Amino acid sequence: MHDFVLKEIVNADLLEELKSIGFDKTYVEKAVSKYVYKNIKIFALSIPQANILKQTALSVGADCATHRETITAGVDKTDCILGGSLSQIKKIAQNLKFQPFGLKELAGKLEGLLSLQQHNRPQIVGILNLTDNSFSDGGLYSTAEKAFAHLLELVNDGADIIDIGAESTKPYSQAVSAGKQLERILPVLELVKAEGINVPLSIDTRSAEVACECIKNGASIVNDVSGFDYDSRMADVIAENPAIQVIIQHSKGTPDAMQNNPQYANLMDEIYLNLYRKVEFAVSKGIQKDRIIVDPGIGFGKNRAHNFEILKRLEEFKTIGCRVLLGLSRKSMLNMPEADNFTKDIYTTALNTLALEHGADILRVHNVKMHRCLLDILCEKE
Repeated sequence: MHDFVLKEIVNADLLEELKSIGFDKTYVEKAVSKYVYKNIKIFALSIPQANILKQTALSVGADCATHRETITAGVDKTDCILGGSLSQIKKIAQNLKFQPFGLKELAGKLEGLLSLQQHNRPQIVGILNLTDNSFSDGGLYSTAEKAFAHLLELVNDGADIIDIGAESTKPYSQAVSAGKQLERILPVLELVKAEGINVPLSIDTRSAEVACECIKNGASIVNDVSGFDYDSRMADVIAENPAIQVIIQHSKGTPDAMQNNPQYANLMDEIYLNLYRKVEFAVSKGIQKDRIIVDPGIGFGKNRAHNFEILKRLEEFKTIGCRVLLGLSRKSMLNMPEADNFTKDIYTTALNTLALEHGADILRVHNVKMHRCLLDILCEKE
Protein backbone atom coordinates (compact mmCIF):
# COMPACT_ATOMS: atom_id res chain seq x y z
CA MET A 1 0.00 0.00 0.00
CA HIS A 2 1.30 3.45 -0.90
CA ASP A 3 1.92 5.76 2.04
CA PHE A 4 0.27 9.01 0.96
CA VAL A 5 1.49 12.09 2.82
CA LEU A 6 -0.77 15.16 2.79
CA LYS A 7 -0.22 18.69 4.09
CA GLU A 8 -2.59 21.63 3.87
CA ILE A 9 -0.90 24.82 2.66
CA VAL A 10 -1.90 27.82 4.78
CA ASN A 11 -0.80 31.47 4.50
CA ALA A 12 2.00 30.54 2.13
CA ASP A 13 3.60 32.31 -0.80
CA LEU A 14 1.85 30.24 -3.46
CA LEU A 15 4.17 31.43 -6.21
CA GLU A 16 7.13 30.01 -4.32
CA GLU A 17 5.20 26.85 -3.45
CA LEU A 18 4.48 26.21 -7.14
CA LYS A 19 8.11 26.84 -8.06
CA SER A 20 9.25 24.45 -5.33
CA ILE A 21 7.48 21.49 -6.97
CA GLY A 22 9.00 22.25 -10.36
CA PHE A 23 5.93 23.87 -11.92
CA ASP A 24 6.41 25.34 -15.42
CA LYS A 25 8.25 28.65 -14.85
CA THR A 26 6.82 30.24 -17.98
CA TYR A 27 3.25 29.87 -16.68
CA VAL A 28 3.67 30.07 -12.93
CA GLU A 29 2.72 33.78 -12.64
CA LYS A 30 -0.67 33.17 -14.27
CA ALA A 31 -1.22 29.86 -12.49
CA VAL A 32 -1.16 31.45 -9.04
CA SER A 33 -4.61 32.98 -9.55
CA LYS A 34 -6.05 29.45 -9.82
CA TYR A 35 -4.93 28.63 -6.29
CA VAL A 36 -6.04 31.76 -4.44
CA TYR A 37 -9.69 31.55 -3.37
CA LYS A 38 -12.14 34.27 -2.46
CA ASN A 39 -15.57 34.18 -0.85
CA ILE A 40 -17.36 37.42 -1.67
CA LYS A 41 -20.68 38.48 -0.15
CA ILE A 42 -22.85 40.55 -2.48
CA PHE A 43 -25.81 42.29 -0.86
CA ALA A 44 -29.42 42.65 -2.01
CA LEU A 45 -29.43 41.33 -5.56
CA SER A 46 -32.69 41.09 -7.45
CA ILE A 47 -33.88 37.60 -8.42
CA PRO A 48 -32.82 37.98 -12.08
CA GLN A 49 -29.41 39.31 -11.01
CA ALA A 50 -28.88 36.46 -8.55
CA ASN A 51 -29.92 33.75 -11.00
CA ILE A 52 -27.66 35.08 -13.75
CA LEU A 53 -24.76 35.42 -11.32
CA LYS A 54 -25.23 31.84 -10.12
CA GLN A 55 -25.37 30.43 -13.63
CA THR A 56 -22.34 32.46 -14.67
CA ALA A 57 -20.42 31.17 -11.64
CA LEU A 58 -21.35 27.55 -12.35
CA SER A 59 -20.31 27.95 -15.98
CA VAL A 60 -16.68 28.57 -14.94
CA GLY A 61 -16.59 25.96 -12.17
CA ALA A 62 -17.23 28.36 -9.28
CA ASP A 63 -20.40 28.59 -7.19
CA CYS A 64 -22.78 31.16 -5.79
CA ALA A 65 -25.01 30.62 -2.76
CA THR A 66 -28.37 32.41 -2.71
CA HIS A 67 -31.57 32.37 -0.65
CA ARG A 68 -33.35 29.03 -1.09
CA GLU A 69 -36.45 30.78 -2.48
CA THR A 70 -34.52 32.53 -5.24
CA ILE A 71 -35.33 29.86 -7.80
CA THR A 72 -39.09 30.21 -7.15
CA ALA A 73 -39.00 34.01 -6.83
CA GLY A 74 -40.33 33.60 -3.31
CA VAL A 75 -38.25 36.58 -2.19
CA ASP A 76 -37.72 39.98 -3.80
CA LYS A 77 -34.02 40.30 -2.92
CA THR A 78 -31.24 37.95 -1.85
CA ASP A 79 -27.73 38.29 -0.55
CA CYS A 80 -25.27 36.05 -2.36
CA ILE A 81 -21.96 34.46 -1.49
CA LEU A 82 -19.78 34.04 -4.56
CA GLY A 83 -16.92 31.59 -4.10
CA GLY A 84 -14.11 30.71 -6.46
CA SER A 85 -10.49 31.15 -7.38
CA LEU A 86 -9.20 34.54 -8.51
CA SER A 87 -9.02 33.16 -12.03
CA GLN A 88 -12.67 32.06 -11.93
CA ILE A 89 -13.91 35.34 -10.44
CA LYS A 90 -12.06 37.29 -13.12
CA LYS A 91 -13.86 35.19 -15.75
CA ILE A 92 -17.19 35.76 -14.00
CA ALA A 93 -16.62 39.52 -14.03
CA GLN A 94 -15.70 39.43 -17.70
CA ASN A 95 -18.86 37.46 -18.56
CA LEU A 96 -21.12 39.71 -16.48
CA LYS A 97 -20.16 42.69 -18.64
CA PHE A 98 -22.46 41.33 -21.34
CA GLN A 99 -25.44 40.61 -19.07
CA PRO A 100 -28.55 42.78 -18.45
CA PHE A 101 -30.07 44.06 -15.17
CA GLY A 102 -27.11 46.32 -14.33
CA LEU A 103 -24.69 43.41 -13.94
CA LYS A 104 -22.06 45.28 -15.93
CA GLU A 105 -21.68 47.54 -12.88
CA LEU A 106 -21.27 44.48 -10.63
CA ALA A 107 -18.55 43.25 -12.99
CA GLY A 108 -16.66 46.48 -12.48
CA LYS A 109 -16.97 46.22 -8.71
CA LEU A 110 -15.69 42.63 -8.74
CA GLU A 111 -12.70 43.67 -10.81
CA GLY A 112 -12.09 46.58 -8.47
CA LEU A 113 -12.16 44.28 -5.46
CA LEU A 114 -9.65 41.92 -7.04
CA SER A 115 -7.31 44.79 -7.89
CA LEU A 116 -7.19 46.27 -4.37
CA GLN A 117 -3.58 46.91 -3.49
CA GLN A 118 -1.98 46.29 -0.12
CA HIS A 119 -0.72 49.47 1.50
CA ASN A 120 2.83 50.02 2.56
CA ARG A 121 4.37 49.35 5.97
CA PRO A 122 1.76 49.80 8.72
CA GLN A 123 1.70 53.06 10.65
CA ILE A 124 1.58 53.71 14.38
CA VAL A 125 -0.66 56.39 15.88
CA GLY A 126 0.43 57.53 19.33
CA ILE A 127 -2.39 58.51 21.70
CA LEU A 128 -2.20 61.84 23.53
CA ASN A 129 -5.12 62.30 25.91
CA LEU A 130 -5.66 65.82 27.25
CA THR A 131 -8.67 64.69 29.25
CA ASP A 132 -9.10 64.41 32.99
CA ASN A 133 -11.21 61.23 32.81
CA SER A 134 -9.83 58.94 30.08
CA PHE A 135 -9.89 55.27 31.09
CA SER A 136 -6.11 54.82 30.80
CA ASP A 137 -4.24 58.04 31.48
CA GLY A 138 -6.80 60.73 32.25
CA GLY A 139 -5.27 63.73 34.00
CA LEU A 140 -1.63 62.80 33.38
CA TYR A 141 -1.18 65.49 30.72
CA SER A 142 -3.38 68.23 32.14
CA THR A 143 -1.12 71.14 31.18
CA ALA A 144 0.14 72.09 27.73
CA GLU A 145 3.74 71.61 28.90
CA LYS A 146 3.12 68.07 30.20
CA ALA A 147 1.17 67.20 27.08
CA PHE A 148 3.87 68.54 24.78
CA ALA A 149 6.55 66.62 26.67
CA HIS A 150 4.59 63.40 26.18
CA LEU A 151 4.05 64.25 22.52
CA LEU A 152 7.83 64.53 22.07
CA GLU A 153 8.24 61.19 23.83
CA LEU A 154 5.77 59.55 21.45
CA VAL A 155 7.56 61.06 18.46
CA ASN A 156 10.95 59.89 19.71
CA ASP A 157 9.53 56.41 20.29
CA GLY A 158 8.60 56.19 16.63
CA ALA A 159 5.01 57.41 16.21
CA ASP A 160 4.04 58.15 12.62
CA ILE A 161 1.03 60.19 13.74
CA ILE A 162 -0.04 61.76 17.05
CA ASP A 163 -3.78 61.60 17.87
CA ILE A 164 -4.76 64.38 20.28
CA GLY A 165 -8.08 64.24 22.10
CA ALA A 166 -9.69 66.43 24.73
CA GLU A 167 -12.98 64.58 25.12
CA SER A 168 -13.12 61.11 26.62
CA THR A 169 -15.45 58.79 24.70
CA LYS A 170 -15.05 55.85 27.07
CA PRO A 171 -18.26 54.01 28.00
CA TYR A 172 -20.73 56.12 30.03
CA SER A 173 -18.78 59.35 29.54
CA GLN A 174 -20.50 62.65 28.82
CA ALA A 175 -19.90 65.07 25.97
CA VAL A 176 -17.39 67.90 26.38
CA SER A 177 -18.12 71.31 24.83
CA ALA A 178 -16.18 72.50 21.80
CA GLY A 179 -14.87 75.44 23.80
CA LYS A 180 -13.47 73.21 26.53
CA GLN A 181 -11.83 70.91 23.97
CA LEU A 182 -10.18 73.82 22.20
CA GLU A 183 -9.02 75.28 25.50
CA ARG A 184 -7.05 72.07 26.05
CA ILE A 185 -5.87 71.40 22.48
CA LEU A 186 -4.86 74.74 20.99
CA PRO A 187 -2.00 75.49 23.44
CA VAL A 188 -0.44 72.13 22.55
CA LEU A 189 -0.76 72.86 18.83
CA GLU A 190 0.91 76.22 19.41
CA LEU A 191 3.87 74.51 21.11
CA VAL A 192 4.15 72.00 18.26
CA LYS A 193 4.27 74.84 15.74
CA ALA A 194 6.70 76.92 17.80
CA GLU A 195 9.11 73.99 18.18
CA GLY A 196 8.89 72.98 14.52
CA ILE A 197 7.61 69.45 15.13
CA ASN A 198 6.65 67.96 11.73
CA VAL A 199 4.84 64.78 12.72
CA PRO A 200 1.26 64.64 11.35
CA LEU A 201 -1.33 65.55 13.98
CA SER A 202 -4.75 63.91 14.25
CA ILE A 203 -7.53 65.47 16.30
CA ASP A 204 -9.83 63.05 18.08
CA THR A 205 -13.12 64.94 18.12
CA ARG A 206 -16.77 64.62 17.17
CA SER A 207 -17.15 68.40 16.90
CA ALA A 208 -16.94 70.16 13.53
CA GLU A 209 -16.03 73.41 15.31
CA VAL A 210 -13.07 71.75 17.05
CA ALA A 211 -11.99 70.08 13.82
CA CYS A 212 -12.14 73.35 11.89
CA GLU A 213 -10.10 75.33 14.44
CA CYS A 214 -7.49 72.59 14.79
CA ILE A 215 -7.08 72.32 11.02
CA LYS A 216 -6.35 76.06 10.97
CA ASN A 217 -3.70 75.42 13.60
CA GLY A 218 -1.84 72.59 11.89
CA ALA A 219 -3.86 69.37 12.25
CA SER A 220 -3.89 67.20 9.14
CA ILE A 221 -6.24 64.38 10.22
CA VAL A 222 -9.63 64.37 11.94
CA ASN A 223 -10.58 61.26 13.92
CA ASP A 224 -14.37 61.27 14.30
CA VAL A 225 -15.39 58.33 16.49
CA SER A 226 -19.05 58.99 15.66
CA GLY A 227 -18.44 58.60 11.94
CA PHE A 228 -20.27 61.87 11.08
CA ASP A 229 -23.27 60.95 13.28
CA TYR A 230 -22.65 63.43 16.11
CA ASP A 231 -22.16 66.67 14.13
CA SER A 232 -23.78 66.99 10.71
CA ARG A 233 -21.26 69.67 9.70
CA MET A 234 -18.21 67.43 10.07
CA ALA A 235 -18.22 66.03 6.53
CA ASP A 236 -18.44 69.57 5.11
CA VAL A 237 -15.44 70.69 7.17
CA ILE A 238 -13.37 67.81 5.78
CA ALA A 239 -14.59 68.43 2.22
CA GLU A 240 -13.66 72.11 2.45
CA ASN A 241 -10.08 71.22 3.39
CA PRO A 242 -8.77 69.00 0.55
CA ALA A 243 -5.45 68.22 2.24
CA ILE A 244 -7.13 66.78 5.34
CA GLN A 245 -7.68 63.07 5.97
CA VAL A 246 -10.54 61.69 8.02
CA ILE A 247 -10.94 58.58 10.17
CA ILE A 248 -14.52 57.34 10.02
CA GLN A 249 -15.29 55.05 12.94
CA HIS A 250 -18.26 52.81 13.58
CA SER A 251 -20.05 53.41 16.85
CA LYS A 252 -23.32 51.80 17.93
CA GLY A 253 -24.85 54.68 19.88
CA THR A 254 -23.21 57.44 21.89
CA PRO A 255 -20.64 56.86 24.67
CA ASP A 256 -23.15 57.45 27.47
CA ALA A 257 -25.26 54.45 26.39
CA MET A 258 -23.33 52.42 23.80
CA GLN A 259 -22.34 49.63 26.19
CA ASN A 260 -25.88 48.95 27.43
CA ASN A 261 -26.12 45.38 26.10
CA PRO A 262 -25.20 46.03 22.44
CA GLN A 263 -26.94 43.62 20.04
CA TYR A 264 -26.38 42.80 16.37
CA ALA A 265 -28.32 40.56 13.99
CA ASN A 266 -25.13 40.16 11.94
CA LEU A 267 -22.15 41.92 13.53
CA MET A 268 -19.76 42.10 10.59
CA ASP A 269 -22.38 42.93 7.97
CA GLU A 270 -23.87 45.72 10.06
CA ILE A 271 -20.51 47.35 10.77
CA TYR A 272 -19.31 46.86 7.19
CA LEU A 273 -22.44 48.34 5.60
CA ASN A 274 -22.44 51.26 8.05
CA LEU A 275 -18.85 52.14 7.17
CA TYR A 276 -19.39 51.48 3.45
CA ARG A 277 -22.34 53.89 3.33
CA LYS A 278 -20.47 56.53 5.30
CA VAL A 279 -17.54 56.31 2.91
CA GLU A 280 -19.96 56.65 -0.02
CA PHE A 281 -21.50 59.68 1.72
CA ALA A 282 -18.06 61.23 2.23
CA VAL A 283 -17.18 60.68 -1.43
CA SER A 284 -20.48 62.28 -2.46
CA LYS A 285 -19.41 65.34 -0.45
CA GLY A 286 -16.21 65.58 -2.48
CA ILE A 287 -13.85 63.80 -0.07
CA GLN A 288 -11.52 61.62 -2.11
CA LYS A 289 -11.45 57.98 -1.07
CA ASP A 290 -7.68 57.98 -0.54
CA ARG A 291 -8.22 60.59 2.21
CA ILE A 292 -10.50 58.26 4.17
CA ILE A 293 -9.48 55.75 6.86
CA VAL A 294 -12.05 53.38 8.38
CA ASP A 295 -12.12 52.08 11.94
CA PRO A 296 -14.56 49.32 13.05
CA GLY A 297 -14.61 50.84 16.55
CA ILE A 298 -13.42 48.29 19.09
CA GLY A 299 -15.41 48.81 22.30
CA PHE A 300 -17.82 51.33 20.81
CA GLY A 301 -21.09 49.49 21.24
CA LYS A 302 -19.49 46.03 21.22
CA ASN A 303 -18.95 43.35 23.84
CA ARG A 304 -15.79 41.21 24.13
CA ALA A 305 -17.11 38.55 21.76
CA HIS A 306 -17.90 41.23 19.19
CA ASN A 307 -14.43 42.75 19.55
CA PHE A 308 -12.66 39.44 19.00
CA GLU A 309 -14.84 38.63 15.99
CA ILE A 310 -13.85 41.99 14.48
CA LEU A 311 -10.18 41.26 15.14
CA LYS A 312 -10.42 37.81 13.56
CA ARG A 313 -12.17 39.13 10.45
CA LEU A 314 -10.56 42.56 10.18
CA GLU A 315 -9.46 42.00 6.59
CA GLU A 316 -13.08 42.08 5.43
CA PHE A 317 -13.13 45.86 5.94
CA LYS A 318 -10.35 46.30 3.38
CA THR A 319 -12.96 45.50 0.71
CA ILE A 320 -14.28 49.04 1.25
CA GLY A 321 -11.11 50.25 -0.44
CA CYS A 322 -9.77 52.43 2.38
CA ARG A 323 -6.99 51.97 4.91
CA VAL A 324 -8.11 50.22 8.08
CA LEU A 325 -7.24 51.52 11.55
CA LEU A 326 -7.63 49.47 14.72
CA GLY A 327 -7.64 50.86 18.24
CA LEU A 328 -7.74 48.23 20.97
CA SER A 329 -4.97 49.60 23.17
CA ARG A 330 -5.59 48.94 26.91
CA LYS A 331 -9.33 48.44 26.30
CA SER A 332 -11.66 46.19 28.25
CA MET A 333 -11.44 43.39 25.68
CA LEU A 334 -8.15 42.54 27.42
CA ASN A 335 -10.24 41.61 30.48
CA MET A 336 -7.60 42.80 32.95
CA PRO A 337 -9.03 45.87 34.70
CA GLU A 338 -6.67 45.58 37.66
CA ALA A 339 -3.46 45.26 35.64
CA ASP A 340 -0.99 48.14 35.32
CA ASN A 341 -0.64 49.88 31.98
CA PHE A 342 2.66 48.22 31.08
CA THR A 343 1.09 44.78 31.49
CA LYS A 344 -1.89 45.89 29.40
CA ASP A 345 0.54 47.13 26.74
CA ILE A 346 2.17 43.70 26.49
CA TYR A 347 -1.18 42.03 25.80
CA THR A 348 -2.22 44.89 23.53
CA THR A 349 0.89 44.26 21.46
CA ALA A 350 0.10 40.54 21.29
CA LEU A 351 -3.40 41.24 19.95
CA ASN A 352 -2.08 43.86 17.54
CA THR A 353 0.24 41.21 16.11
CA LEU A 354 -2.93 39.39 15.07
CA ALA A 355 -4.40 42.67 13.78
CA LEU A 356 -1.42 43.16 11.50
CA GLU A 357 -1.71 39.58 10.24
CA HIS A 358 -5.37 40.26 9.47
CA GLY A 359 -4.72 43.42 7.48
CA ALA A 360 -4.54 46.41 9.83
CA ASP A 361 -2.88 49.36 8.12
CA ILE A 362 -2.75 51.64 11.17
CA LEU A 363 -2.54 50.84 14.89
CA ARG A 364 -3.69 53.42 17.45
CA VAL A 365 -1.76 52.74 20.67
CA HIS A 366 -0.57 54.15 23.98
CA ASN A 367 2.81 52.39 24.00
CA VAL A 368 4.47 53.47 20.77
CA LYS A 369 7.93 52.13 21.61
CA MET A 370 6.67 48.58 22.10
CA HIS A 371 4.76 48.65 18.82
CA ARG A 372 7.68 50.16 16.91
CA CYS A 373 9.73 47.17 18.05
CA LEU A 374 6.91 44.88 16.89
CA LEU A 375 6.88 46.42 13.42
CA ASP A 376 10.64 46.22 13.19
CA ILE A 377 10.42 42.49 13.89
CA LEU A 378 7.50 41.74 11.57
CA CYS A 379 8.59 43.96 8.69
CA GLU A 380 12.28 43.00 8.77
CA LYS A 381 11.63 40.35 6.13
CA GLU A 382 10.14 42.87 3.69
